[in-house]
Formats: sequence, C-alpha cells, structure tokens
Amino acid sequence: MKKIKILITIIIFILSFLFHFMYDLLPSFINSILFPVNESIFEHMKIIFTSILFTSIIELIIYKKKNINVNNFILNIPIVSIVSIIVYLIIYLIVDKFIGHNTIFSIGLLFIIYIFSQIFSYNILNYKKIKYGNIIGLLLIFIIYYIFYILTYNPIHTYIFLDPITGTYGIKKSNI
Repeated sequence: MKKIKILITIIIFILSFLFHFMYDLLPSFINSILFPVNESIFEHMKIIFTSILFTSIIELIIYKKKNINVNNFILNIPIVSIVSIIVYLIIYLIVDKFIGHNTIFSIGLLFIIYIFSQIFSYNILNYKKIKYGNIIGLLLIFIIYYIFYILTYNPIHTYIFLDPITGTYGIKKSNI
C-alpha cells in the first residue's frame, strides 16, 4: 500500500498541472466548478480537491485489482482534501504576506502538501471502519463542490478571491 501511495502522490502532482488549465481548455459549467476559472488563491484550492478526488478513483481501481481492502475510502477523500487545503493556505498566506508570491515556492509547497496528504490518507484508510463513513464522505464531497459553485459565481471580495492578473473576482460573465 505504501508503494501505491508514492505512485498516487506523483499522479496527483502531475494532474495538478493539467487541472490548472482545464477550464481554459474546456470551458463549461461543470469545469467551472471542478477547476480554477481564474488565478485567485481560492480557485487554486479546486486543484487540490479535484486532484485528490480523481487520483482516489485511480487508487480505488488499483486496490480492487490487487484485492487490498481499505476502510473509510470515500470519507478519506474530503477529509484529506480539506486538511490539505487548510495546511496549504496557512503556509502559503503567511509566506505570501511576508515574502510575496513565488511560483517555485508555491509548486514546492504543493508537492509537500501532496506528500503530507498521502501519509494522512494512509492512516485514515488503515483506521477502523467508521460507521456511515462512505455516506458522510459522499455528502461532504457534494457540499464542498456546492461551496465551490457558490463562491465561483458569487465570490467574496477579499484577497483570496481576487485574480491578481485581471483584478477581478470569480468567473468572467462572458464565460457563463
């Protein structure tokens, strides 16, 4: 299982680069919820969440193929994603405030967060089965994407929602 987690960490990191540009390549309502629609900090959190979700599907296929039983698989997805986003934001916002934006730092931090996420995930998957864990996990995934939808189309006018390139918030009205 540890080798699978190492592979998944690499896949998540690679998918993050693809997902960064997915909305620009294929603009649609669904993609506006799954992928970033601008360069704001908030929109980039979709990359973490969606990358972990997509690689979890790949991971589940691998586990099924190798007959590896894991607990709390669906609950694992939103928990690991939320914790990863929070840890990323705390570190990123502190560094950004005192040093400013640095792309190399951002990418390096993202990779470290993905390593952390998979160590955390490994522990959740090996924890005793939580009653209704999969139902709770599925519900949390839908709630998080609903929040992404609301905040993409009705962003709060604060720093983390501001696209530093265009000086705008949320999705461009012409892309709806």
